[in-house]
Amino acid sequence: MHDTINGALERLWEKLSVSGEWTGRFNEIAALLIFIAIILIAAKLSSLLVLFSVHRIIRKTKTTWDDKLMESRFFIRLSRVIPAILAYALIPDFLAPGSGIDEFIRRLIVAYMAGMSAHICAAFLDGVNMIYRSDAEEIAKRKPIKSYIQLAKVFLYIIGGILVATTLANVSPLGILSGVGAMSAVLMLVFKDSILGFVSSMQLSGNDMVRIGDWIEMPAYNADGDVIDITLQSVKVQNWDNTITTIPIYALVSDSFKNWRGMSESGGRRIKRSIFIDMRSVRFLAAEEIMRLSTLPPLAEYMKNKLAEITEYNKSLNIPEDDYVSGRHLTNLGTYRAYTEAYLKSLPHAAKNMTNMARYLQPNENGLQMEIYLFSADKAWVNYERIQADIIDHLLAILPEFGLKVFQNPSGGDMQMIAEKLGSAAVSRL
Repeated sequence: MHDTINGALERLWEKLSVSGEWTGRFNEIAALLIFIAIILIAAKLSSLLVLFSVHRIIRKTKTTWDDKLMESRFFIRLSRVIPAILAYALIPDFLAPGSGIDEFIRRLIVAYMAGMSAHICAAFLDGVNMIYRSDAEEIAKRKPIKSYIQLAKVFLYIIGGILVATTLANVSPLGILSGVGAMSAVLMLVFKDSILGFVSSMQLSGNDMVRIGDWIEMPAYNADGDVIDITLQSVKVQNWDNTITTIPIYALVSDSFKNWRGMSESGGRRIKRSIFIDMRSVRFLAAEEIMRLSTLPPLAEYMKNKLAEITEYNKSLNIPEDDYVSGRHLTNLGTYRAYTEAYLKSLPHAAKNMTNMARYLQPNENGLQMEIYLFSADKAWVNYERIQADIIDHLLAILPEFGLKVFQNPSGGDMQMIAEKLGSAAVSRL
C-alpha cells in the first residue's frame, strides 16, 4: 500500500511539474499529513462511538457496575487507545522504513499507549471504588478501600511514567529501575519535601479536600480566606485583609482546618446570634397587653390559637382566670419568642427550606440566653452581615414592647449614676 500511495503522489507531482529533487520530500510530507488526518478522524469517531453508542447502551442496562465505570470515564479513556493502535498498524503504509521518522512515531505511539494504559487502569480502579461504595455501602463506611486505590494509582503512574520516559529515550526500563533502587535513600533525603508534597497533593485531590476558590480557615497558620493557588509543596491563601498565607500542603493532611465550601454550595449561610434577657423582667401578660399584641400582624394567628388553647385547658380543669399559679397564661417572654419566630420566617432573605427558629439556652449569670438560628439565602459576606445586623436591631428595639429588658453588666456610667443617687439621698437626709 505504501508503494501505491507513493506512486500516486509521484504522478501528482509530475503533473504539477515538480522537480524530482523535491518529489521525495513532498511525498513524505504529504503521506505524513494524510497519516495524521486519518488518526485524528479515527480519534473523533472512536470518541463519538463511546459517547453516543456505548454510553447509551450502558444507561439502558439494569446493572449498576457499568454505570459506575462510565462515571469514572473508563470507557472514554479506553476509546483513546483505538487511534493509537490504528496509527501503529498504518505506519508501514504511510511512512517509508528507515527514514527515521517512522521509528520516532512508533516510539511516540508506544509511549502514548504506556501512559494511557496507566490512565485507563486508574479509571478502572476509581470505578471499582465507586461500585464498592454503592453495592456495599455499610461495609464501605467501616472499611473504605479508597486509600488502597490511591496507593495503587500512585504506583501505576510511576510505572507508566518510567515506561514513557524509557520508550522515548529508547533505553531499557530495567536499567533505570535498578538505578532508582540504588539511589532511593539519597533521593528520599534530597526530595523529602517534594515527595511528601506529592503524596499529600494526591490525598487532597483524591479526597476533594481543597479546591482553588475554597474559603478555608486554619488558625494554626493564621489563615482565613480564599485558596488562590495549589502547588506541589504549598497552598496559598489570600486572607480577608488581603495578606497572603502560604501553608505547606502536607499540613492540610496532617492538621485540621475548616473548609466553608459546604456552606457556599448549600442553600444558605447560617446566622447564629443570641440576645440575653433580664430574667427579672419575665412576667404574665395583662389583658390590655394581650389585646394590643393581638393586633400585630406577625402575632395575630398565634395569639388567637394560643388563647383558645389556654382557655380550653383552664376550663377543662375548672381553673379561674385569675389563678396564675394553677392555670396556664400567656407570658411576655413566650409571646416575644413567638413573635421572633414569625418575624424570622417572614424575612425575604431567609432560606425557606432550612432550619429557622428561636430557642432558649441554659440560663446563667448573664440572664436568659435566647438564640436566633436561621440561614440567609444571600451568602455574600457584606450582605450577610447587613441582614443579621438588621435582625438584631429590630429584635432589640421591639423588646420593650413586650415588657422585657436586655441584660448587660453594669458599666462605668451605671456606677456613676448610682453614686450620684446615693449622694443626693445622703444630702436630702441632712
